[in-house]
Amino acid sequence: MGQDIKLTASDNFQLGAYRADPAGSPKGAVVVIQEIFGVNHHIRSVCDRLAGEGYVAIAPSIFDRTSPNFQSGYTPDDIAEARKFVASPDWEAMLRDTQAAIDAVKSIGPVGIIGFCLGGSIAYVAATRLSGLKAAIGYYGGAVVRFADETPKVPTQLHFGEKDTGIPLTDVETVKAKRPDVQVFIYPGAQHGFHCDERPSYDKASSDIAWPRSLAFFATHLK
Repeated sequence: MGQDIKLTASDNFQLGAYRADPAGSPKGAVVVIQEIFGVNHHIRSVCDRLAGEGYVAIAPSIFDRTSPNFQSGYTPDDIAEARKFVASPDWEAMLRDTQAAIDAVKSIGPVGIIGFCLGGSIAYVAATRLSGLKAAIGYYGGAVVRFADETPKVPTQLHFGEKDTGIPLTDVETVKAKRPDVQVFIYPGAQHGFHCDERPSYDKASSDIAWPRSLAFFATHLK
């Protein structure tokens, strides 16, 4: 359903991206921000699912500046390798690349953003700093708490797992306290990565609630 394309950021850096288009006229566009595992099979499948819902979906390869075309699976070795990319993340560079993706699809119609893991944090910061968005959704973004003093410029929805060992519930409560303007959902028993059906932490029951919530949120705000 999708294709690999190139994007150009504001500093003229060229990065890769995956784009999926709906069969009919698009009702808008959604930028999909990867986990630490790159624009891999799962992220491409999220784009394909969104295209099936009528959106143009585009996932920029935000690690291309350091490791072009990087993508991995979810073995312990894969996770250890992928974590190297976020030891000292260049937030500004990743936001430039995210803005490039927004700019690439903004002529289509209203644009939303959705991100997972690292991408969940980027989606939140994009909502506070970037232009051209109408809605933002973040799944288990561990750094959201660091940016919770920043006010989103667009409606924002966040999803967290109750049993996420990397994101303490105290952090989630801090986000909720600082950001009463943001929808925050906590999924009982769910771990980090609960939405990814290719990870051992996949929680179908939680995902089957979170995904329709996300689609409903986009349906409301991407009009």
